[in-house]
Amino acid sequence: MEKTKQDYINSVLWQACDTFRGKIDSSIYKDYVLVMLFVKYLSDTYKERLEEHTKRYNGDQKWIKRAMSRERFILDEFSTFDYIYSERNDPEIGEIINKALEHMENENTGKLRGVFRNIDFNSEAILGKTKERNAMLKTLLEDFAKLDLRPSVLEDEDIIGNSYQYMINMFASDAGKKGGEFFTPPEVSELLARLMKPQENDRIYDPTCGSGSLLIRVVRQVSSRKVAVYGQERNGQTHSLALMNMYLHGIDDAKIEWGDTLANPLHLEDGKLMKFQVIVANPPFSLDKWAMGFAGEGSNNEKYKMEASLDLHGRFAWGVPPASKGDYAFVLHIIYSLAENGRAAVILPHGVLFRGASEGKIRKAIIKHNLLDAVIGLPENLFFGTGIPACVMVFKKNRKRNDIL
Repeated sequence: MEKTKQDYINSVLWQACDTFRGKIDSSIYKDYVLVMLFVKYLSDTYKERLEEHTKRYNGDQKWIKRAMSRERFILDEFSTFDYIYSERNDPEIGEIINKALEHMENENTGKLRGVFRNIDFNSEAILGKTKERNAMLKTLLEDFAKLDLRPSVLEDEDIIGNSYQYMINMFASDAGKKGGEFFTPPEVSELLARLMKPQENDRIYDPTCGSGSLLIRVVRQVSSRKVAVYGQERNGQTHSLALMNMYLHGIDDAKIEWGDTLANPLHLEDGKLMKFQVIVANPPFSLDKWAMGFAGEGSNNEKYKMEASLDLHGRFAWGVPPASKGDYAFVLHIIYSLAENGRAAVILPHGVLFRGASEGKIRKAIIKHNLLDAVIGLPENLFFGTGIPACVMVFKKNRKRNDIL
């Protein structure tokens, strides 16, 4: 039996992008391609398991149904790829896909609740008028119909996760300045993952997790994969991609929240910030207006000034970062989220090492509390769309030595 190989999947996916190229921006159509990959994989897996159970129970529907209800994901006949594909010539195909995704969420509320809420296959604003939209969706479905993603025919079990990752990498280089600077190149992710040496049963956290690639790298350092994974992402679409990314990499119990980590951190225990053994992050470089979320309803944003007292979690006692540069806001959030034996690695722009004013004050406090373990310079032009040199700052709680590497 012919195995489905990595290169083949990647090339079909890239071809699927041709359907949209020149019509809509890649930062928008990437979501459609990645969602379709997810749906196709879930469908093919479900189909194969159904065949196995049908054989095992000699077609006894009651037993088959019972066995299928224990599967990782449950699909009804109206949410399978095969059903959607059979309707590809229907004038309402966009709506049919939307309904299928809704079905999928409802059948798997524990896992997929809200995963597809930010994607609309029937959107005139994004995909154009009915005729063009339908033509695009039909071509997209025909591209994906070429793929056989049943687990038994895949070359190896990481292949789907790898393809998803490949697409995210390709889109980041495509997006240039817009999407590229928030994407962590695989080599840099690998560096952070190895520096952190995660152990079994560690809690691993990324406060600005994007599509989750950095977290997955860290998890892969632990051979048993027995770790607890936490992330938060502000952008709704990216949050959905992160959830799908986790499932495609076999991480089913990751807790990825949607919201502004600074103004509204969602990983709490007894109302206080949750503590983690390992934190990795590549926050947006020098984020302007980072404190917007603290501004309360009805306040005048223009005149609004961030103060340490506005933060319920007391993260800015050592100083409030400048309004136009959020770097140290993320650093302080991370330091305050470290467990007693916790360690963190954060990618930051070089300016954090020498800028003055409140940032200088915060730096002093971090060093006085002996939390900074190492500063690693990174070569320039590592990040898509921005040439600025970056660094990695490594923090450790309860350090045994005082010198900084």
